[in-house]
Amino acid sequence: MPNHPTLGFQTVRVPPECHGAWPEFPVVKRRKLETLQVNVGYRCNQSCTHCHVDAGPKRDEMMDLETVDLILKFLQKEAIATLDVTGGAPELNPHFRYLVSEARSAKVHVIDRCNLTVLEEPGQADLAEFLAAQGVHIISSLPCYTPENVDHQRGKGVFSSSIRGLQNLNSTGYGVDETGLILDLVFNPIGPQLSPDPVALEAEYKRELASLNVTFNRLLTLTNMPIKRFRHELTRTGQLDSYMSLLFEAHAPANLDRVMCRSLISVDWRGFVYDCDFNQMLGLPLGGETKTHLRDLEVASVTGRSINVESHCFGCTAGRGSGCSGALNA
Repeated sequence: MPNHPTLGFQTVRVPPECHGAWPEFPVVKRRKLETLQVNVGYRCNQSCTHCHVDAGPKRDEMMDLETVDLILKFLQKEAIATLDVTGGAPELNPHFRYLVSEARSAKVHVIDRCNLTVLEEPGQADLAEFLAAQGVHIISSLPCYTPENVDHQRGKGVFSSSIRGLQNLNSTGYGVDETGLILDLVFNPIGPQLSPDPVALEAEYKRELASLNVTFNRLLTLTNMPIKRFRHELTRTGQLDSYMSLLFEAHAPANLDRVMCRSLISVDWRGFVYDCDFNQMLGLPLGGETKTHLRDLEVASVTGRSINVESHCFGCTAGRGSGCSGALNA
């Protein structure tokens, strides 16, 4: 399996077989809610090997208009600062633009988790212009700056399509300091490794992508979570135990103070709430209790309470840490 072309990874050491007997993750308590992360559907135009959502073209779970309106009311009622919209490819939801424009009208900071290739999907020719006009913060996955590694992880032709998407976004002002239109990229390792130094990696990305006439603001480094599609691949190749040991042994307690679940709540396409996007995919309800719908959620009642944690949470605290906004300690 290919690695990053020049920067080294922390390698996976094969420990004695532990058969899943992993230590318990430390207790983490919720703070003030600042971000509502909303998964508007699992449909995607890609089927990436690392995808913890198991998203793909054949998925039909999509948030309806009633739930979108509930999201907008909740944002206003609780004075939430940031709406983080994800999927699948969130732009494929027919109510995506309505959600974004209404949230921006209410002065909410909106993040779009854009996979770049969706910009070339039918009906999305003006997507870049729409996002720019709304001042949306774009975060896009680009696991490497070489076509071999990107296409290996995300599918044939994805690298070329992604570069065209980035150039399209740049043409509308994204990734250009003077415009204020933020374009961040996301790196995740190809295979069961931890990310290299994010500062050095960002510099390398900027140098290599500049040769393709692409600019961006920041590079975020994420850890591949051992759940869903990636977990299945680890199990198939006999690497699950070694990867889990890598995450556990690289656990840094200092990262616990900055994990995303302290100030974020994840909402699925039906409106049910979870402590994070990963717990959503595992069906682990907010706080470990009975499943709660957003319409019944009182934020004050969950502030200060324990977050529902399991062994996969070591993926967020390993090494420099990892969350939706990249490394916790660069």
